[in-house]
Amino acid sequence: MSPKLKRGTTLACLIAILGLAAWLILDGLNQHVVFFYGPSDIHQQAQPDRKARLGGLVAVGSVTQANHQTRFAITDGNTSVVVVYVGILPDLFGEGQGVVTEGILTSEGVFQASRVLAKHDETYMPPEVAEILKAQGVWRGP
Repeated sequence: MSPKLKRGTTLACLIAILGLAAWLILDGLNQHVVFFYGPSDIHQQAQPDRKARLGGLVAVGSVTQANHQTRFAITDGNTSVVVVYVGILPDLFGEGQGVVTEGILTSEGVFQASRVLAKHDETYMPPEVAEILKAQGVWRGP
């Protein structure tokens, strides 16, 4: 084999190995990325059965509990999304309060939450939720 052919073969193998490594890294990152959505855009933008975050205000009068399962709606003033959560809710969870949930959007359009994060005091609003609510004209915080 000539030296030129050896260098070409080595370079081709190196490019293939680097390409495979880059693909594995990007695929691993893609599986762990969790996108944040508001109630108005989750149905159009989120992929069903893929982990996502949903944030907004807990709709007043929407919270029901039965057999350790809590059902409530998250709203941005225009659209509401039904959320189902099995587990213990944070102490600061309540109607009319800001909340961020993490879970999956089912094919039926119900958000199955695996985590519920409530605000930590009466003046705090998660930045993502505040942006969505300000855009909808619902929240006029700082």
